[in-house]
Amino acid sequence: MRDPSPTPDETTEPYRWRWLILAVMIIAEIMDLLDASIVNVAGPDLEKSLGAGSVGLQWVIGGYALTLGAGLVLGGRLGDRYGRRRMFLVGLAAFTACSLLCAVAPNIGSLITFRLLQGTAGAVLLPQGLGLLRENFSGPELTKVFAIFGPVLGLGGIVGPVLGGFLIEGDFFGLGWRSVFLINVPIGITALIVAARFVPRKAGDRTVRVDTTGAALVAISCALLVLPLNQGQENGWPLWTWLSMAASAIGFALFALQQRRTAATGREPLVTPGLLRKPAFTVGLGGIALFFGGLVGTQLVLTLFLQIGRHLTAGNAGLGNLPLAVGTAIGGAVSGAFLADRIGRKVLQIGPLVQLAGAAVLWFELDGLDAATFSIRDIVPGVAVAGVGAGMVIAALFSFILAAVDDDEIGSASGVLSAVQAIGGSIGVAVFGSVFFARAETGDFTGGFHRALIVQACLLVVFLAITFLLPRKGRPDEQHGIATGPATGSDAERHLTV
Repeated sequence: MRDPSPTPDETTEPYRWRWLILAVMIIAEIMDLLDASIVNVAGPDLEKSLGAGSVGLQWVIGGYALTLGAGLVLGGRLGDRYGRRRMFLVGLAAFTACSLLCAVAPNIGSLITFRLLQGTAGAVLLPQGLGLLRENFSGPELTKVFAIFGPVLGLGGIVGPVLGGFLIEGDFFGLGWRSVFLINVPIGITALIVAARFVPRKAGDRTVRVDTTGAALVAISCALLVLPLNQGQENGWPLWTWLSMAASAIGFALFALQQRRTAATGREPLVTPGLLRKPAFTVGLGGIALFFGGLVGTQLVLTLFLQIGRHLTAGNAGLGNLPLAVGTAIGGAVSGAFLADRIGRKVLQIGPLVQLAGAAVLWFELDGLDAATFSIRDIVPGVAVAGVGAGMVIAALFSFILAAVDDDEIGSASGVLSAVQAIGGSIGVAVFGSVFFARAETGDFTGGFHRALIVQACLLVVFLAITFLLPRKGRPDEQHGIATGPATGSDAERHLTV
């Protein structure tokens, strides 16, 4: 039987199997979203099975986001050079294999290693998706594709903790937490077979050079930052932790300098140097790191509080994330439908204020809790209100930051923003995990949650100040961080859902 995946010369317009391509891209993205959030409810089981302490759990959750974020821009450039179909298949195969390795990990050290590798595979896989969609859809169909793409990915964020709780509590075939990773294997193999047969072949551009020096600087700088944040609390913040964070700052400064020099010599840098000279964009990077670090960190603390502090099962702890996810969906719908267009940048200022209000309500709800009669319903109002505020910001944030960049810089800018988003989440896991466990280890789980809310409030106040430096209007051709400019593998845009 003839292979139905044609070469570009054989492809007719529109490509016959293009909707299968959309299905495969959605599956790949959902696998990533599930792996970013599904592990949150596995903490107690990992502790019982592998002896994972608080630091080990932070590395299992945050390590994935670290290597994912550090490699996203590089993954996009690899797609430009070697072809998006090829790198998509390589990334998907590696991601599926790493999922299997995670499922059979014999100890916590192995699991952390396999999670880091899984994030690296995701960094190769994810940047290819939107580029492949743009290669195979155009005009009104492309708009329809993105209209489908966004809500389905939003569902992935809601399903993650709930599905994780269901799998762990069900303990199917005695697999326990291992089923959280094992579920990716049949899904990944199926997607790999479909993609290999139906995604059209298109050669990459071998004239594109991959800036491996820049990629190495980013990876090393990220590791130097996250390592002490994860280990510092347990080790009593020795001198090496502070030196490591200082070295990280130097590393990022060297990366910026190296990118300018690379461009000045006529070579292709990972990041368009002009972006780093735009104050609104560089400030926006800080805003994204602060916002998503706080959002991901507080979601982790919420799950830990429900499981460790209130002894809920994994399934019920997963359901405890639903008010946050539903609130985020509502806030995003309101913001995306009309608020961002009508009031512009103010939506990014109202959102944090709503989040702060939700955090205040949650604070007092926690104070009034009775451990003997606790129910998830006791904290639904505060969590849901905070979710609404988060959704208002998520729906518009990328658009307003990208409004500061030129059209020919959108691809590079989107990739950088997505990478900072993932790295910010990894830092959030490290910081908020350390803050919570510092009190939880003494049995004061409510105090740990209170401290996490204080940290989140500080981050939101700084983020609120940053919003005044962003353009008053977002790009009219942007929605939820998806650029409609020319297709490029560097378009590593990702929808973050909680």
